[in-house]
Amino acid sequence: MTNKKPANQGKAWTPAHVRTLRNLVQGNTPTRVMGLKLGRTAEAIQTKASNMGVSLKPVNQSPYNRKSK
Repeated sequence: MTNKKPANQGKAWTPAHVRTLRNLVQGNTPTRVMGLKLGRTAEAIQTKASNMGVSLKPVNQSPYNRKSK
């Protein structure tokens, strides 16, 4: 069984891909889902976000899904 390579592996990031990445980050999209949508690995997503100075930490979420009392 062979692993299929992502569609955009090794290709340069286009401005459209960068915009899509920013939108997905704002929507708290999981890294693996971002990778699937952009045709890249989760590691590539993490590296690009880091180079852009964008945090992949979820925002507006309580730890362990706790609700405020």
